[in-house]
Amino acid sequence: MANLKVNLSMTKNEMPEQDAAVRTGNFDEVALGYSEEQARSEAARCLDCRNAPCRSGCPVAVKIPRFLEKVREGDFEAAYQIVTSTNSLPAVCGRVCPQEKQCESKCVRGIKGESVGIGRLERFVADWHMANAKKGEVKAPASNGHRIAVIGSGPAGLTCAGDLCKLGYDVTIFEAFHKSGGVLVYGIPQFRLPKEIVAAEIDTLVKQGVKIVNNAIIGKSITVDELFKEGFEAVFIGSGAGLPQFLHIPGENLLGVYSANELLTRTNLMKAYRDDYDTPIKRFGRVAVVGAGNVAMDAARVSKRLGAEHVYIVYRRGRDELPARKEEVEHAEAEGIEFQLLNNPCAILGDETGHVTGIECIRQELGEPDAKGRRSPVAIPGSNWVLDVDTVVIAIGTSPNPLIRNTTEGLSFTKKGGIEADEGGRTSREGVFAGGDAVTGSATVILAMGAGKAGAKSIDEYIKSKQS
Repeated sequence: MANLKVNLSMTKNEMPEQDAAVRTGNFDEVALGYSEEQARSEAARCLDCRNAPCRSGCPVAVKIPRFLEKVREGDFEAAYQIVTSTNSLPAVCGRVCPQEKQCESKCVRGIKGESVGIGRLERFVADWHMANAKKGEVKAPASNGHRIAVIGSGPAGLTCAGDLCKLGYDVTIFEAFHKSGGVLVYGIPQFRLPKEIVAAEIDTLVKQGVKIVNNAIIGKSITVDELFKEGFEAVFIGSGAGLPQFLHIPGENLLGVYSANELLTRTNLMKAYRDDYDTPIKRFGRVAVVGAGNVAMDAARVSKRLGAEHVYIVYRRGRDELPARKEEVEHAEAEGIEFQLLNNPCAILGDETGHVTGIECIRQELGEPDAKGRRSPVAIPGSNWVLDVDTVVIAIGTSPNPLIRNTTEGLSFTKKGGIEADEGGRTSREGVFAGGDAVTGSATVILAMGAGKAGAKSIDEYIKSKQS
């Protein structure tokens, strides 16, 4: 293919997507992806900056200008190989990473216009590879004779395992669920991240030599101590943060109150939305989702697809403070999600049968910024009112499950239950490393992947130090 000249357009090539009126009636992926022509045109917007500032914003150090150059040339397989030299989950990252706050935020094109659509192009090359690459066997790296255990098959665990496997380690992932993928399969809806994509990315790692043991709950099925006794020389804990947080207000024990974790797990992992799966779930009428992060947007959009007539986002701050990605907010609004901003829930109301009938809120105004720079909400006295709903979904964050904390000696933990670890994932116990949400609490997929890469590097250094 002929190379393209630099595309000086100030805006990205628009991403094709399902019409909002249609997609609320299905769980198919909303964004449809670039065509080859659109991808090459978008890649041609890259100025190939000498210092490549975009790379500094990528937690997994993707060689962005190099892979964009190959896309521009039409050599999509070469682009894929460049991306996967540092990123084991490109199809996932291309869909769910907050690129606008990371690599794309550093793009020079974003100074006077829109940045290059790096995330969209990463997704494109991954999807192109899945559709067009030869399905031959993947050659596993030569073994170095060392065994490593990874706890959790979410983004941190998969990344750590993938990087170690490339270095020749014999890696086994222990996953609590019956399916691998962690939050990628139980937390993120099908319409945002198809599970077939996750399965394909994991299958690539398995073909490279990574072993996965499902239905293995560390702390019950097997302990960290027992992993060492079985011959593993190091352990990486990437068990995530699956324990939901609640509001601690009256009425949270009423029928019709869900954590976002329960709603999304039943829907995503257990396929409650499909008639051929026997997973019970309530069919909603009017739903209030408390919170405004990406998980809250997912819960609201899932509720809409499950048939709710009205779905409300209830959040105590204003629009400028919404923590969810701009794209997710726009998609939610287009799908008819209603935003009740500057409102803080103070009670969940119910009837004599114990079912939810409404959520009492008190209106807020914004005061001074808090420690994170967000303006703190202040209640307006006497402004209480009731939102008529039959279901309330709490989506205000998660924390690490205490099972590993209660069954593992020698680890230090934060006040919020996270494992204490340095930037390389090293913990207070020799041979045990940790990263991702198990350390930080709930965060983004790409930050967890970055922690998995750091953990793999530290484990490699640790094993080599024991040999010297």
